[in-house]
Amino acid sequence: MSLTYDFYNPTTIHFGKGQVASLPKHLTKENKILVVYGGGSIKNNGVYNEIATALEGYDWLEFSGVEANPTYETMNKAVELVRKEKVDFVLAVGGGSVIDGCKYLVAASLYDGDGWDFLDGSAEVEKALPLGVVLTLPATGSESNMASVLSRRETDEKRFFFSPCVFPKFAVLDASFMQTLSDRQLANGLVDAFVHICEQYLTLPNSSLVHDGYAETLLKGLVKLANDWENRNEPLWQENLMLLANQALNGFIGSGVAQDWATHFIGHELTAFYGIDHAQSLAVVQPQLLRVMSSEKNEKLEQLGRNVFGVSGDAEDTIVLLENLYQSVGISTNLNDYANVDDKVLDNIIPALEAHGMSAIGENGTITLEVSKQILTMTQK
Repeated sequence: MSLTYDFYNPTTIHFGKGQVASLPKHLTKENKILVVYGGGSIKNNGVYNEIATALEGYDWLEFSGVEANPTYETMNKAVELVRKEKVDFVLAVGGGSVIDGCKYLVAASLYDGDGWDFLDGSAEVEKALPLGVVLTLPATGSESNMASVLSRRETDEKRFFFSPCVFPKFAVLDASFMQTLSDRQLANGLVDAFVHICEQYLTLPNSSLVHDGYAETLLKGLVKLANDWENRNEPLWQENLMLLANQALNGFIGSGVAQDWATHFIGHELTAFYGIDHAQSLAVVQPQLLRVMSSEKNEKLEQLGRNVFGVSGDAEDTIVLLENLYQSVGISTNLNDYANVDDKVLDNIIPALEAHGMSAIGENGTITLEVSKQILTMTQK
């Protein structure tokens, strides 16, 4: 199948140590800047001080407390601050959660209605404040794409929206900011990036040597990092993860190819109901989804086995290798291993999928609610 696509990514990447000094290239002294971050770790690892130095002489204020799964409720407090202080530039400092929250922030701040309209699909983003990023936790690729995922605490929902209006203007990728990350955070980043690539690669055969070849190069890089897990605190290891995670979801490898995302849709509901880390939910769902859908994905699963893992086996052999990969960095693929999971998984998740329009998902639209039920049942093995 020949590919037809448009590719657009306007985000300037400043990669490497000391690149926070690039911030003034994108700002003027007339800007009113809001620096947004999470729990405050940036004040302990030196990131905050570097940003403060780079912004010396600029008019800026800060907003903290963005959760690991950013919420509508918290980000609406930031919207109030933006409007009150007449902020005209937002700088997100953190990982995908902070960045996703800020994408909502820059859009909702210029919207007359309820910003949740973007998440439930009743409105599209037409304009947004400019957004910049200082990345501290690589995983989602949100620093240079147009996707945002947000949770709503009061309704146990986790939804998403896409808009070219929320592409970050720039992203600083300095891997030295990863030095204080926990093993759990590093493992989540690796698994998240791996599944992102698979959602764009483990679908239909295609004729593009560049798309498949680049996806396989990224996957092999992540496998190499997993196999070198004992060196995860080394600067070179972390630098490679930062770049691999960025390229996994900057839009190119998915251009013109069939995409899946069913693992994400089901995983989002697990996170919404049970608070499981995003990457953990993906590691739980993906192997069982691949088993259930192996007849449709057989050719690409075998290709993954050959070209990434170096094994000439069948689809099941490849799926076992995926499970072993995630488990090797400490991420369980069994839903029962996570706290708060109860015996109402099917009762909670299946109606939520239906309510959110996820009744026919996957690259072929063949993952029905009944198939999702089968997948979820298998995750509690």
